[in-house]
Amino acid sequence: MAKRVGGARRKTRHILSKHYKDKGKISLTRYFKEYKTGEKVILKAEPAVQKGMYFPRFHGKVGIVKGKKGNCYEVLIKDGKLEKNIIVHPVHLKQAK
Repeated sequence: MAKRVGGARRKTRHILSKHYKDKGKISLTRYFKEYKTGEKVILKAEPAVQKGMYFPRFHGKVGIVKGKKGNCYEVLIKDGKLEKNIIVHPVHLKQAK
């Protein structure tokens, strides 16, 4: 049986990298942002923080906040026909309009 090559961040050199103008310290307001249950959020990774990062396949998807689990949020997203529940740190979330 073949062994799987690489980890969760394999081949994400450009997807999970910051623009050169956005580099620097992370805003604490973004780090401690509060979201309400039922609120729509966009999954936008913050590469400087690996804690609570989702799998790169879900990058840019819109989801609904289901609840809070510790410091992170449970977000319900659609992946094809399936609905998936992922746990994401608020620094990787952005409020949808």
